[in-house]
Amino acid sequence: MTNDNWLNLAKKTFIVTGGSSGIGAAIVQELLADGANVVDADLHAGTVTHANFLYVQTDVTQAQAVQEVVTATLHKFGRIDGLVNNAGINIPRVLVDPTNPASPYVIDEANFDKMFQVNVKSVFLMSSAIAPILVKQGQGVIVNMSSESGLEGSQGAGVYSGTKGAINGLTRAWAKELGQYNVRMIGVAPGVLEETALRTHDYEQALAYSRQETIEDLQKGYANTSTIPLGRSGKLSEVANLVAFFLSERASYMTGQTVNVSGGKSRG
Repeated sequence: MTNDNWLNLAKKTFIVTGGSSGIGAAIVQELLADGANVVDADLHAGTVTHANFLYVQTDVTQAQAVQEVVTATLHKFGRIDGLVNNAGINIPRVLVDPTNPASPYVIDEANFDKMFQVNVKSVFLMSSAIAPILVKQGQGVIVNMSSESGLEGSQGAGVYSGTKGAINGLTRAWAKELGQYNVRMIGVAPGVLEETALRTHDYEQALAYSRQETIEDLQKGYANTSTIPLGRSGKLSEVANLVAFFLSERASYMTGQTVNVSGGKSRG
């Protein structure tokens, strides 16, 4: 985190969806350290307490809840300068299991719908609610959290990869629409990151199954950074630093791109 004013984010107001844990929590902490006002729109509260912070319990898949967080933000801070669409879930599933077609780890309609609701519909609802405000004031930024899997694909995460691919498309298209109003939209696609509390046993069990390996082998694989040129996993703070940069005027000529934060890791 940085405590100087190079980014000039002091007193600006940003909404971060899913800001109570993982990458979202790191983004919240970074923006607060930069002097910004931050609103965390999440189903569950985190641990942050700060004079410039507001938590609003929010189901980002529901239009009414989205409008309520916007209203609460304007009531407390008087303006909105940007949005970070960070809320997202991954339910590891395979498309087909020929040895066990009835496996609970084969993707079904409920899992498909849930991932698209949380990962894509939330981006639509939040952006639809915030963009008119940014357009009216003639400036603002929306950052969409994508994933390396949305660019490269990921075994056992086909639908998740699809949701992130959809977000990349929205980022490119909406950037073209909003640019004329001096509103920027940009994507951030993290690669392999340090462990967080979101890496639960159930999640790892499903992911290991989808990759046809044991949980033990999966966990050992976390330490294998041979495919990452920088030779290590990324830090949550490194993703948060980039998000803060994109929200600032230091990135004033960047829009429409999805930037990979992966230590150089790629398909090749």
